[in-house]
Amino acid sequence: MCITINIVTAQGDSLNFVEITAEKQPNMTILRVALDVPLSTLFDYKVDAAIVLEIGQRVVVPFGRKEVVGIALEWVVESDVADAKLKSVLRVLDDVPPLPDELLTLLKFCSEYYHYPLGMTLLSALPTRLRAVEPMSLKQAQSYTLSVAGQAALLNELAKRRPVQQRILHALQHAPMSGAALRNLATTAPAALKALLTAGWVETCRPSPSVTHVFNNAHALTHEQQHAVDAVTQQAGFACFLLNGITGSGKTEVYVHLMDAMLQRGGQVLLLVPEINLTPQLEHYFRSRFPDVELVSLHSGLADGERAQNWLKAQSGAARIVLGTRLSIFTPLPKLSLILVDEEHDTSFKQQDGLRYSARDVAIFRANQRGVPIVLGSATPALESWHNAHTGRYTLLQLTQRAVQPAALPVVRCLDTSQLPLQEGLSEPLLTAIETRLQRKEQSLIFINRRGYAPVLMCTACGWLSECKHCAGKLVLHLKDRTLRCHHCGAQQRVPHACPTCGDADLKPVGMGTQRIEEALQARFPEARILRVDRDSTRNKGAWDAMRKQIHDGEVDILVGTQMLAKGHDFPNLTLVGVLNPDGGLYSADFRASEKLFAQLMQVGGRAGRADKAGEVMLQTAFPTHPLFQALRAHDYPAWAQILLAERQSAGFPPFMFQVLLSAEAKQEGEAMAFLKKARSAAVELKKQVEVYSVIPATMPKRANHYRAQLLVQSNNRKSLQNFLREWKPQLDAMPTKQIRWSLDIDPLEF
Repeated sequence: MCITINIVTAQGDSLNFVEITAEKQPNMTILRVALDVPLSTLFDYKVDAAIVLEIGQRVVVPFGRKEVVGIALEWVVESDVADAKLKSVLRVLDDVPPLPDELLTLLKFCSEYYHYPLGMTLLSALPTRLRAVEPMSLKQAQSYTLSVAGQAALLNELAKRRPVQQRILHALQHAPMSGAALRNLATTAPAALKALLTAGWVETCRPSPSVTHVFNNAHALTHEQQHAVDAVTQQAGFACFLLNGITGSGKTEVYVHLMDAMLQRGGQVLLLVPEINLTPQLEHYFRSRFPDVELVSLHSGLADGERAQNWLKAQSGAARIVLGTRLSIFTPLPKLSLILVDEEHDTSFKQQDGLRYSARDVAIFRANQRGVPIVLGSATPALESWHNAHTGRYTLLQLTQRAVQPAALPVVRCLDTSQLPLQEGLSEPLLTAIETRLQRKEQSLIFINRRGYAPVLMCTACGWLSECKHCAGKLVLHLKDRTLRCHHCGAQQRVPHACPTCGDADLKPVGMGTQRIEEALQARFPEARILRVDRDSTRNKGAWDAMRKQIHDGEVDILVGTQMLAKGHDFPNLTLVGVLNPDGGLYSADFRASEKLFAQLMQVGGRAGRADKAGEVMLQTAFPTHPLFQALRAHDYPAWAQILLAERQSAGFPPFMFQVLLSAEAKQEGEAMAFLKKARSAAVELKKQVEVYSVIPATMPKRANHYRAQLLVQSNNRKSLQNFLREWKPQLDAMPTKQIRWSLDIDPLEF
């Protein structure tokens, strides 16, 4: 018996599929297994004749003194290891189906493209629970139906005095429903369902597979939304669509209607979101629109067992909507029909350690591999995506109007801080605007992307600054608990009573953070209800959910927050957004800084005026005439993108170039630089069609007691860069690096 495996080859800037066949358990006794170890090789094991297994199954094998989980990848006739030294497969984990060939091909592509060991790539794609040597079992999903007594109770209206029980009975009148669907009917539904089961009015039953579903079509589509839905649903096979919609234009509504169309065809839908804090509200929203559809979330906030159960529901096809962060792109989905990537420009889709993949780019490859459409949604697309849409590789779909009428885009004003005095970082026009909102009982958001009280503590006598001993950065003042903390390595210490250098007691905070702005606003508006939202205030589980409810219930007057509040949130009573000190991104060494700043400001400004009340955005800047702010005032992303693309083309930066960044770090100063200089010499000696830059210190040259440096290589041709990497990477692997940690980042976003 044979199976077909797709192997990916690169030609130019495109990717092709080649089919090869491999035997499925032939009369061979040697199995090659992928293990989670940093070696670019598979490991050979003998297989007892009594053991039956398939390619893609998890197996338990001895490795050193431990037993570890590996993935069976191929059968071979011979091994380079002497027969006497070959160890045997201990047991096969047949608790869940083998990884499908399609997923193995996808992961092999990622291993080859990102030049990361195949075993580590494969195992990192599995939920933590499935990497354990103990077997895993899928809990049987329960469905519920009316019993004969329940039907009689409904007819006799016996449950009228219990409205939630009555709602459940009425819901089950038409067809059996899953527990998840019933729980969505009311917050007290679990208790009501338990009472109905005890009374014998409801009974459990086996869920029956069905391609039908209830769709709560609550909103009529605008003309632009309908055009976008039609374009995608009429597509046969693979196509990549870029859905560029202004903030509040109803991109989520487009997603909902696309989901409905694919569910009607019996398919599964994968929706990728950039951040974990967006998943609960989206999950609740999609459950309300598809009350009887099995929906699961996949993100790092779930317990290991729950995440594994959700992954297995997706693998079995039971979960028809999968909502997740970047790692969910590797979820096996037998009926995958559509991939949606929300906020596709977000850098959170790029993994910054281990397998440094871009979930957005892998999603496009997977859609192409499967032959299904993919939609990338954003108000401010990544320049690479915008460029691809204007060169014909993607199809551009645009939403230019806000979906809720009469909601309009907010008015954007720039406040020139070089001409205006600031009181604790706040200008008088902004304070007046906040006071006006308080009088109208409307909400304001003050955005400053720096948590803590102040970025640094300074001695006014000698100029001492609170520097981190372990990093090339400053310790941030957190006044509430009187600590100085490093936001890079996590080091912290108590605030000193006097200057450690000169002994002077006059230590002053310099700069602004969320805590200091919160304190200043509370002093100016003592009656206002102020809520600070940042990583510190939302650290405890459930804190952000409680805060979001407070905001929606009108229990907050002024929000002070970081980028956590910048995207994906819909607060109808929020009419003012004030942005403090955005100028740092204008003149950064990072060539992507202005692109990120524009996206961030467009997103946070888009929180204002999303309902029937007019919105206003006030930007405090020392450079009000900068082209970035002019484009923001006009809500003109295309104009700003055109400026940036012209700059990138003349400078030779992506999307007109393809890059790889080699980073190294060591505890001894100079060792990382020396390693990279050897690596650079090896790169130059290969004489490939690539440009090799000089070795330089990293943007933060010291972090957590490690000295860091980097080497950039780029080419105007993706294939040339990959050919170069295939020869260069083995040389890097062969270099002595006992005291050095290094990594390759293909298509890097951070420098």
